[in-house]
Amino acid sequence: MSVNADHIVIFDTTLRDGEQSPGCSMNQQEKLRLAQQLDRLGVDVIEAGFPIASDGDFESVKAIASVVRRPVIAGLARACRQDIERAWEALKDASRPRIHVFLATSDIHLQYKLRITRDQCVAQAREAIELAKSLCDDVEFSPEDATRTDLDFLCRVLDAVVEAGATTLNIPDTVGYTVPTEFAELIHTIRRKVKGIEKVTISAHCHNDLGMAVANALAAVSAGARQVECTINGIGERAGNASLEEIVMAMRVRPDKYPYETAIVGEQIFAASQTLSEITGVPVQPNKAITGRNAFAHEAGIHQDGVLKNPLTYEIMTPKSVGVPDSKLVLGKHSGRHALSMRCEQLGYQFDRRVLDDIYRRFVRLADKIKHVEDHHLLELIRDTHKPTRTATPLIEPVIEGTSAAVVNAPPPEPEKRYAAAAQMNPFGAPVPVHPESQHEQTQQEDYLWGV
Repeated sequence: MSVNADHIVIFDTTLRDGEQSPGCSMNQQEKLRLAQQLDRLGVDVIEAGFPIASDGDFESVKAIASVVRRPVIAGLARACRQDIERAWEALKDASRPRIHVFLATSDIHLQYKLRITRDQCVAQAREAIELAKSLCDDVEFSPEDATRTDLDFLCRVLDAVVEAGATTLNIPDTVGYTVPTEFAELIHTIRRKVKGIEKVTISAHCHNDLGMAVANALAAVSAGARQVECTINGIGERAGNASLEEIVMAMRVRPDKYPYETAIVGEQIFAASQTLSEITGVPVQPNKAITGRNAFAHEAGIHQDGVLKNPLTYEIMTPKSVGVPDSKLVLGKHSGRHALSMRCEQLGYQFDRRVLDDIYRRFVRLADKIKHVEDHHLLELIRDTHKPTRTATPLIEPVIEGTSAAVVNAPPPEPEKRYAAAAQMNPFGAPVPVHPESQHEQTQQEDYLWGV
């Protein structure tokens, strides 16, 4: 795969590493559905599964390879003949197949898991890549647990697989152990020491055990990696993988720090997140960046007031840029009058300031009890606050398209000067005289103060 200097290849492993997250397994039909959504999202590579793992995974990879034609379709294989041949059998009908071979290289894995020497590891890696290359032109190699591997030995293994024909070197932080500065230095060292590195693509695969998967991936990109392995919603083994949506949007929001491009269609991000959540039954955490339900929700009065005036005050990207329908103002005890007034208007009611103040006081007391005030709560509160007499015209008339709402038969407001004087109190509850020219400024600041 040719890679421009400023283009970052997005390798999505939601269907392989992501599926290994407890409770996130998928059947063939579900995998195919998600693969088609990943295709619409614009990912460059889809790792469709681990064909040797089960007959079901083999059939899923084979089906995706046959149906999804634009992106590269990859299959995972251990560094042994049986795995590699099984992977190729599943991938051979793909328009752009890739065999992804992995072998652990850290001493702790060699000693306790594989029980082989370093020399045996190098020989096994070379032979595996040679076999994969004889079947498929596009071959990726991952030295499992690379960030806990002796650096000189890691470079020795990478030398061998590049010589054997690997086209992508993926550097996995398998257990989420590294930190951004350390990982960036590792990528720099690999670029300096590995022979023939200029002929291959360097990739990063980061886990989130210390909460730094995205930061580590971005550090690797800054150091010269040109492929990032990631998942939708950051799902994956243990604490998960680097989140695709966070990596992509970090580059788009901060091109001054990350001047790179991806082929991702931002407007499909939310759809991909929701599709995955629906398939697995695992909801996205509310405060998840980009795709969580609170990512574009505002409850604090200071924030609501700012967003209503200009969304850029509290949003660094537009909801629509990632496929979210719109920002959401959550009505709760921290909300201000501005947001309450706006929601009342959306429901068909418009009030003068005096009536709104009355509703607002009752609203805050209600929000203290029930946390979030939904539309039906607000409508009930409005009706209870201003119950019309039997002979009176209803106090609130809904807005009819083409006309403005009106407050009918409301008690006449007190003179403006008296109202203003009574509305302002000092911290001890005593009235503070108000000059008419200061009223507008005070009104403008109220939502800010409520937010604080």
